[in-house]
Amino acid sequence: MNDTPLLLNLIPLEPLARAQLLAAGLHLHDVDATQLCVGDDPVTPHVRLVLTNGTTGLTAAQMDALPQLELICAFGAGFENIDVDAATQRGIAVAHAPNTNGETVADHALALMLASARGLVTLDRAVKAGGWAKHRAPRPTLSGARLGIVGLGNIGQAIATRAEAFGMSIGYHTRTARTDCRWQHFDDIGALADVSDFLVLACPGGPATHHLVSTDVLARLGAQGFLVNVARGSVVDTVALIEALCDGVIAGAALDVFETEPEVPSALRMLENVVLTPHISGRSPAALQAQIDLLLANARAHLAGTSLPAAVNAVGHRNASK
Repeated sequence: MNDTPLLLNLIPLEPLARAQLLAAGLHLHDVDATQLCVGDDPVTPHVRLVLTNGTTGLTAAQMDALPQLELICAFGAGFENIDVDAATQRGIAVAHAPNTNGETVADHALALMLASARGLVTLDRAVKAGGWAKHRAPRPTLSGARLGIVGLGNIGQAIATRAEAFGMSIGYHTRTARTDCRWQHFDDIGALADVSDFLVLACPGGPATHHLVSTDVLARLGAQGFLVNVARGSVVDTVALIEALCDGVIAGAALDVFETEPEVPSALRMLENVVLTPHISGRSPAALQAQIDLLLANARAHLAGTSLPAAVNAVGHRNASK
């Protein structure tokens, strides 16, 4: 192998990102993440850097298949499926790209709220099919409605700020109350659902939030309530959600993420009271460029033996002088 830094890519990459990584001198090698442990790829033993994301992640077993691995970069803020503890034990640095697509995600969340409440997708299809009078029933709107946000990081705060402009009242659920915001804190998600017309999920994925939205939470959201998920599919019990949508337990849902993505349960695809998008809430030209910039900054810092701009763990610069 030559001395060109070898970047193993495990995720789909936009042409713009690929071009800029190559222009930066990173030699890309694309591999299906499920094939990493097979052991018949002559390139993987030489890999120094890995590009993944929160959904694809990187396990301890996969790290073992990469003996020269020095740095794992998550393309985006999420890193829930990267085994950070295993990486730290092996002296492998982990970096991510926080605060690069939050505004885009917040825009998308509001779009999903409006689309589900106003029935935009169903109405669009009806009018295009020649329908009119039968589809002019009153629909809920955001003005004056109560918004519950699960997770109040940068994305949750951006959603709340936008929602206030619509005249919504805001409550939020986090493990601990924030002292720097004006909105009402709920230490129990069910209590938040009780007083919400819209429940928007903007929290991290991972074990701590797995199936946080359960049958009980959906029942407490109620027959007039809407669920919006721009977080991770694992936050919602999908079976419970489908049952709630079919039985009228909640009014509707708008989902950008799914437990089994890219596979989407057929029941969700068939329901009229669901709006679905393909995990695109964080994708915009500006967000993409910001993620590329931070990825390159993390890679360059590591290769130069300096501190990472967006480190997840704290390890020494193993092999960084190669």
